[in-house]
Amino acid sequence: MPDRFIARVAFAVAAAGLVVAAVAAPASASATGTGGPQAIGGAQLSGRGVIVSHGSSGAGKLPGVQASAFVIADARTGQVLAAKDPHGWYRPASTLKVLTAVSLIPLLNPNATVVASKQAASVSPDVVGLIPGHAYKISDLFTALLTISANDAAVALAQATGSLGKGMAVINAEARLLQADDTVAVEPNGLDAPGQHTSAYDMALIARRALGLPAFLKYDQTITAKFGVSKKKSVPLYNQNSLLTSYPGAIGGKIGWTSAAGATYIGMARRNGVTLIVTLLHCPALTEIDSAKSLLNWGFAADGKVTPVGTLVSAVQQAAPAPTRSAAVRPAAAQPAAAQPAAAQSAAVRTVGRRAAARPQAAASGPSVLATAGFSGAGILAAGLGFAYNRRQRSRT
Repeated sequence: MPDRFIARVAFAVAAAGLVVAAVAAPASASATGTGGPQAIGGAQLSGRGVIVSHGSSGAGKLPGVQASAFVIADARTGQVLAAKDPHGWYRPASTLKVLTAVSLIPLLNPNATVVASKQAASVSPDVVGLIPGHAYKISDLFTALLTISANDAAVALAQATGSLGKGMAVINAEARLLQADDTVAVEPNGLDAPGQHTSAYDMALIARRALGLPAFLKYDQTITAKFGVSKKKSVPLYNQNSLLTSYPGAIGGKIGWTSAAGATYIGMARRNGVTLIVTLLHCPALTEIDSAKSLLNWGFAADGKVTPVGTLVSAVQQAAPAPTRSAAVRPAAAQPAAAQPAAAQSAAVRTVGRRAAARPQAAASGPSVLATAGFSGAGILAAGLGFAYNRRQRSRT
């Protein structure tokens, strides 16, 4: 039987290669560029400022929030109700952990264990305290990842695929499948790294995928838990997403922070059968939850009353499951459809090339877009041979 896991890695390499070939721009402190009519999700979403169409329906005025980019969207219909610089490239900080989770949850056996490496245990800050050589249950690592934003857990989970390189290839391939073409993941935990970036639109696509994974919601909605670091030591886990306990209808989300990224946020809430997603990038510290509440309040009042400004696109069609030799990975027959690689890989790769050519931008997260894509492509290519994980200066996330 051919190893389709390797095919998925090759897919990620091809996608990154097209980005390298298609994009080059100077660096800047925030995303810059011209946009274009081919913006994924609709032509209006190529805009850089606030994008909203109140019409004459009497919907309330969109609240002003302190964020460089945001999206508010209806998860069921995919309608984007309002946005600001939705395709601008920014540093994700720990909101990238949602992509890590939705990529790896379908692939990894929650009851299996992974032995923590020195590499995983040496990550800092915001860690659960993994000890090299100790085995940890996959489900416990996901809980730590999504509650206290454990950076060491993210690396251990990526390595549970067989190697960090394979894990990063799976994560980037998932972004391509979701058509989250503004997103390049370099670190599984979202800690700042050259070449790593995302957009508010992509974060909404990723959040929509998360809503379709019951296991994700179970981990993400955990308010308190304990994590066994060793036989003699356990640490408490407290969910950092205060939306869950302070906003009626909240069903999940993820906060992020680094000094370079600022505050970043994904929030999800459901009221009266309507499920909304809000994403914010590059916010002032400690403003992201209140900003999310304001946009959610507006969204619930405006949904069905305003003309949508765009659409959350559907994922690329997927094919058969991907086998692997890692003991933590589910057997191929047991993997849910979400773990399956693309049936239409060439279509997804064409989308990456089209997206990159349509919107040349500078990435807020690194040197130049060419360097950004090159770093990602080189990192993913190394997945087939073993990924060289280069620890870089990190800020709190």
